[in-house]
Amino acid sequence: MIFFLVVRFVTNDIILTSIPGYSDLEREGSFALFHIFNALNYLWTPFALLWKFTVTAFIIWTGSFAFGYKVSFGSLWRLVLFAEIFFLLAEILKMVYYIQPQEGVSFQEIRDFYPLSLFGLLANDSLEAKYHYPLRALNLFELLYIIFLALGFHSISGRKITASFIVILSSYVLFFLLWLLFYILVYK
Repeated sequence: MIFFLVVRFVTNDIILTSIPGYSDLEREGSFALFHIFNALNYLWTPFALLWKFTVTAFIIWTGSFAFGYKVSFGSLWRLVLFAEIFFLLAEILKMVYYIQPQEGVSFQEIRDFYPLSLFGLLANDSLEAKYHYPLRALNLFELLYIIFLALGFHSISGRKITASFIVILSSYVLFFLLWLLFYILVYK
């Protein structure tokens, strides 16, 4: 979690310094409110990650019981915690990509950049805003995460790989896709 916070801090610093006139605005105190909310975000990040790990592990745990497999919740929680490395890799890639932002790169472009996502392939001005998050969420790192969860479930449960993939697809992937659909439907 600490490494995740460090990567997020560096990325946020890159985003801030890419804003035209950053030095002047910082001297004037224009970023005071931003710094306060950013600090609160850093404090909230560990709790958000713990919540994410717990909910994801619970969904997989429930899915395993739906198929009649008894698996330790603690083992699933640790698997989900370890699998988060794929999303950390995405953050590191974003940080490296923008470590020296080009002239004219906007705050919005850096914030919305998600490496190896459908959003990067399909992004254009005509794309409705409600599709931005779902298309960013559908990315190579999510696919690697799903594969890792299935292989980890196979290791933890001792079930065949195909059975493990079915559990992950019918639990985590199903809820993930339902979440994206819900997001699209309620976006204002």
